[in-house]
Amino acid sequence: MLSEPMTLPCGATLKNRIFKSAMNEALGDRDRSPNEDVIALYRRWADSGAGLLITGNVMVDSRHLGEPGQVVIEDERDLDKLGRWASAATRDGAHVWMQLNHPGKQSPRAVNALPVAPSAVSLGREMEPFFAVPRELSVEEIAEVQARFVTAARVAKKAGFTGVQIHAAHGYLVNQFLSPLDNRRTDAYGGSLYNRMRFLTELYEKMRAELGTEYPIGVKLNSSDGVEGGFSSEESLAVTRRLAELGVDMVEVSGGTYTASVFEAGNQRGVFFAEHARLLGDVSGTAIGLTGGFRSAEDMEAGLSEGLADLVGVARPLALDPQWPARVLAGDETRIEVPRITTGIKGVDTAFQSILVIAWYEQQLKRIARGKEPKTDGKGLGALLSTMLLFGPSALKPRRAKRA
Repeated sequence: MLSEPMTLPCGATLKNRIFKSAMNEALGDRDRSPNEDVIALYRRWADSGAGLLITGNVMVDSRHLGEPGQVVIEDERDLDKLGRWASAATRDGAHVWMQLNHPGKQSPRAVNALPVAPSAVSLGREMEPFFAVPRELSVEEIAEVQARFVTAARVAKKAGFTGVQIHAAHGYLVNQFLSPLDNRRTDAYGGSLYNRMRFLTELYEKMRAELGTEYPIGVKLNSSDGVEGGFSSEESLAVTRRLAELGVDMVEVSGGTYTASVFEAGNQRGVFFAEHARLLGDVSGTAIGLTGGFRSAEDMEAGLSEGLADLVGVARPLALDPQWPARVLAGDETRIEVPRITTGIKGVDTAFQSILVIAWYEQQLKRIARGKEPKTDGKGLGALLSTMLLFGPSALKPRRAKRA
């Protein structure tokens, strides 16, 4: 089943059922344009065999970054570089979708001292030294943020990206609108789930009007936020059904936020979010993508045959072996092993584990981009020091939750 093509609701066809899920590449230049490394990286991944490559999150507002090193699209000034990025990624018939995002309040003080959010609710007292309390967006500002997403999507399409994905997971701005803990508004964008999903549904409809009916638009959505009183599995099911009704081409199932890293092992194979994905079996009209924990051809085939998903996503395996999907499709049954990342210093590992893991994987992406083979030993001290040299002491401040 993995090798079978997948035709999306908009009519576009993916050459197989494997997709590369988003990983932040941290390969934006100082002017927040894509650099030569990210173009080279996707040229390598174009040969991976995956039917779809989804980029790391590209921000829609240069004032609001999720972390250092991100690419931003606000206009067409980088159209040539974006075009070369898209061309490199699609050269072997793969689709490449640009993931578009706004961090909302999950924007560290190191890069943004004045974040915005649906409501003026902090990430929690323990996180306030690292993340400022956000300012509540006005209704006019909500429309302006949506317009930024639409502009970035239009530029991505013009540059040659074959689709876009709205990042509505992991506690970023769109997820904040969905969460009753983060969204305390009393206007049309708050209160009931219907109102809380309004930002997302309006955004999708505006994108669809701009991009046309035959252009793929996906959404990355939390199965739940993993915190009591937050966006729940039941609410996620309702939002997924609504997105399917509206014509979204793929909903990628994920979960968790900065403050609640969710690793739900749905079966003995350790595939994350599997139990939630089973609940989506009766959802029609959109493709379901499931990412997290797939480490072998057997796992991936089972995910499809058991009806967990229409598409299976992998992320970290492609940082360890950029040809892994091709090996899987060729019948290689070898299970890829994901290393434990460590500096060898227990106190450092404990204090900076999430940053350490992020830095190590970002280092492997840079190695792949520069024609080197990625390391698989998990030795993280060099990666941590390199990140500190590049970004200064702010590199050790929390950026985002650890991912699988």
